[in-house]
Amino acid sequence: MISEHSLEEAADRPGPISARPVPHPWRWVAVAGIAVLVAMVASSLLTNPRWDFGLAAQIMIQKPVIDGLLKGTILGTVGSMAIGVALGIVIAVMRISENPVLRGVSFVYTWFFRAIPRYVLLVIIGSGIGYLYNTLQVGLPFGQQIAGWLGLSSDLTIGSLNVNGITGSILGGILGLGLSEAAYMAEIARSGILSVDPGQREAAQALGMSSGKTMRRIVLPQAMRVIVPPTGNETIAMVKDTSLLIAIPVIAELNYQTSAIANRIFKIMPGLVASTAWYLIICSALMVGQYYLERYYGRGFGQQRPKTRRFARPAGAGGA
Repeated sequence: MISEHSLEEAADRPGPISARPVPHPWRWVAVAGIAVLVAMVASSLLTNPRWDFGLAAQIMIQKPVIDGLLKGTILGTVGSMAIGVALGIVIAVMRISENPVLRGVSFVYTWFFRAIPRYVLLVIIGSGIGYLYNTLQVGLPFGQQIAGWLGLSSDLTIGSLNVNGITGSILGGILGLGLSEAAYMAEIARSGILSVDPGQREAAQALGMSSGKTMRRIVLPQAMRVIVPPTGNETIAMVKDTSLLIAIPVIAELNYQTSAIANRIFKIMPGLVASTAWYLIICSALMVGQYYLERYYGRGFGQQRPKTRRFARPAGAGGA
């Protein structure tokens, strides 16, 4: 028998709701506008013969271009990022050190190299350093003066270094880009280290781990989640910054070689298309690698809890 209370509840229940999504006409306007722009760009690429994609493809596979790609762009990127990452981590640790001298030195380093444009820095390394120091003497400071005062025949130097031989080659470019990159990587690594809960470090110290081991095994692995994304962006930016190696000057570089071929045959645009295509290929591969690295180091962060499975209540089991 149905009670009066049940009848009242049934009467209070709303009927079926006839709902429809809120219209968004401007979305379709935006889609139509983007489609028109894409069609215009595609039409320009396919119908304008001045792009000359066939010649650009031929320029891409020329031996000087491949050598510039491998020896200048790829080698320069790998070497510069290796120096930048390694030195940047050291400077980041110095920045958060309790020693005021280390903090001051790291601050001056980051201040200087972040303030100097990379092109200007490479010009100074390629031309200025070689002009100031043809040969760099390695030994005791003021060795010649001290040896003269003591009446020694030796000038107290251990060896000498040919500065022009280094600064005028790809090594000088790698060194300049690496020193500049270290200033940026120091700030990236410092932000990643500071993102780790201080309790992690305290727990490791309570277990008797040294500061160095705590940094290597506890702090840095957790900080990689924050460090990897901007480091990937810096690596992609470094690929493009290798075009500044002409300031050394280094001619075994991708953009220089494509431009040289284009100028020699009086076809500027195909040369630019060739270098652009190579940069797109390299940066796309790096973006894919960055995606997988971010997914690897981001495991366990931001994942939702699995939904609890609900089971229907058996008929006749409890309830009014």
